[in-house]
This record gives sequence, structure tokens and C-alpha cells, in this order.
Amino acid sequence: MEIKVAIFEDNKLIREALQTIINGTPGFICTGTFANVNQVEADILFCRPDVVLMDIEMPGRNGIEATQIITDNFPDVKVLIQTVFNDNDKIFKALCAGASGYILKADSPLKLLQALEEVHKGGASMSSAIAQKVLQFFVRKNVILVQPEETDFALSAREKEILSLMMEGYNYRDLADKAFISYETVRTHIKRIYKKLHVASRSEAIMKAKQQGFV
Repeated sequence: MEIKVAIFEDNKLIREALQTIINGTPGFICTGTFANVNQVEADILFCRPDVVLMDIEMPGRNGIEATQIITDNFPDVKVLIQTVFNDNDKIFKALCAGASGYILKADSPLKLLQALEEVHKGGASMSSAIAQKVLQFFVRKNVILVQPEETDFALSAREKEILSLMMEGYNYRDLADKAFISYETVRTHIKRIYKKLHVASRSEAIMKAKQQGFV
């Protein structure tokens, strides 16, 4: 079965080159190309990709914001970031937004195809240079080595239930059905969860819940 890939890239020449590489490789097919992510939800519904190849800097909404939207609403769709940026802050923000991999545009077409295949299979693909930066960032910021805090963050039973369902990968609408509440009520609960946990995204909330072991 072919891996369906959607491309979000504002540079027309790069976008067309990526489309040619993907369509010219057995086992892959490009189901959509887009110059921006301003209508990303509609675009994903239209082309139904398995993997999204996402640029970061685009006119209007950026690729990190779009990655968060995709992972919140389409949990089965994997996002592979491809960009010229290799600074720690953008790498960390992309991964916290739910990206499954992060490669550079300077990487070879072969590495790109391997990364697409790897994230499609559930892996977390990144070049060795990017992996080293991620490790350095985590160690320097003490992200994965923190001790559990002696608090439950005052989450209500319902908020813990919602957070637990988030950790299982449910998007907002499926989560509403599962918890027998409205979509807007789900949004309200999640806003409160983010505020209590002092986080800004689904990925950060899940990471903190796992670190602290309170769900």
C-alpha cells in the first residue's frame, strides 16, 4: 500500500521538486500540495494523507501552529517537519506540537524518503545533527530529568479523565463523544487543564502528565 503524503511548502520550486520525488518513488504518492497552512484542516480532509511534510516558515499561520492543529484533530496523521532551520527553539517547539520527525532541507532525497517511511511506521525520524541538538536541549533545560513534583495540580476528576483520554490519542470531537459532553465543553476543560499544568499544548500536557505520574 502506498504512503500518502501531503506537502505544505510556500516555495513553488521546492514544492514541485518534492512532489516529483515522492510521485517518482514506488510506495509513495503525493495526494496534495499547498502553499500555506491557513486552511490546514480543510486541506487534510481533502487529501487524506498518512504523512504531512511540513515547512515551518510560511505566509500567515506557521508550520508549528499547523502541526498542533493536525495532531489535535487528526491523530492518525503523522507530521514530518522539513525546514532550513536547525535552531534548538524551533526544533523543540515543533516536537512539542506533535511532530513525529524533523529533518533539514539540506538532507538528501533518500533521507527524506526514509524519514517519511519511518514516521509512517510510528517511528520518530530526525537526522543525527538534529537528534544531537534535541538531546542537548533536553539536558540543558532539564526537561526529561526533572523529579516529580509533590502536587496533583488540583485537577478535578473530570479533568483527569479528559487528560487520560487525550493521552490515548483522541481528538476533540471523538473525546467529546467518549466523555458524553459537547465539543465546546471539551475545549473548556482542556483550557483549564493547560492553565493548571502551566503548559501551552497537548504534547506538553501529556509529557507533564507522564513525568509526574498523576494520570
